[in-house]
Amino acid sequence: MALKALTYTAIALGLGALLTACTANTRTERAEAAFPPVGEFVNVAGGRVHYVQAGNGPDVILLHGAGGNLRDYTFSLMDQLTDRYRVTAFDRPGLGYTDRAPGIATGPFATQGESPDDQVAMLREAATALGIKDPVVVGHSFGGIVAMAWGTTGLRMDDPTNASALVTFGGVSMPWPGDLGAYYSVNGSALGGGLVIPLISAFTPQRTVENVVAETFAPQSPPPGYIDHLGGELALRERTFRANARQVNTLRPFVVEMTALYPQLTIPIEVVHGTADNTVPIHVHAEELIKIAPTVNLTRLEGIGHQPHHSDEPEAIAAIDRAAARAGLR
Repeated sequence: MALKALTYTAIALGLGALLTACTANTRTERAEAAFPPVGEFVNVAGGRVHYVQAGNGPDVILLHGAGGNLRDYTFSLMDQLTDRYRVTAFDRPGLGYTDRAPGIATGPFATQGESPDDQVAMLREAATALGIKDPVVVGHSFGGIVAMAWGTTGLRMDDPTNASALVTFGGVSMPWPGDLGAYYSVNGSALGGGLVIPLISAFTPQRTVENVVAETFAPQSPPPGYIDHLGGELALRERTFRANARQVNTLRPFVVEMTALYPQLTIPIEVVHGTADNTVPIHVHAEELIKIAPTVNLTRLEGIGHQPHHSDEPEAIAAIDRAAARAGLR
């Protein structure tokens, strides 16, 4: 009887795993059909980087936030810049259609995530291949810490792709107290990566994805058409979900190390941060950053949440223009 019960249990688990895998694969195929790559690919060590490039003038690089992709910028902001800059929006490693960084374990039970320096190394190689020089590097949310890492790596190397200026929108920049909660600790773990993420990927309703995206704008709302343009379903693909969870879950130690380098930065840094941002709170990040990074100019947006480059696009554009002017590019 015990053997029979174990057999039935094993069959049930196997069928459940098969159903989950089939459902997740079907959803991935549908998401990629609905939201295919909108740009080109450049080959670098370890894989390909997906990018969109347009315009003429000094180089501006746009880096999206956690769980996002470069469509965040092609919705509107990029078009507001291409009359005076050559703008390149990248999918960060592991997200959108860019491959994971080389040397990072990617199996379902792995826990390693690309550090900001890992991401910068891969994207710098792409920038070199594209002929990008002295860029203004712009990052939103998690992209903010990658932008800061782009600046700090420039302290260690003399390279044409070194940032001439940095801009962050609601950007991560400083260590935060405590942890990030069960969502990231579980999904960034071996058990979560192997067992929980497949279930989330397969069975999370599309409406839930849309609600999560909308919540990042609170207390504002997404611009009309933004959710349909973004392709939030791409973040539910198992490989993308794992990459994002691991990057966020392993981030804090790297941020601690980076803060020691901030006082050495001499390039212009423009920070735009909403006072109502509950995802990356201004008092934890921007208001602490200005105490140790001498070149930071902070623009506080009263009552604005975590999407300042959409909720107050003119201020975001003005920050990029200021950064370029301070760097002598305009």
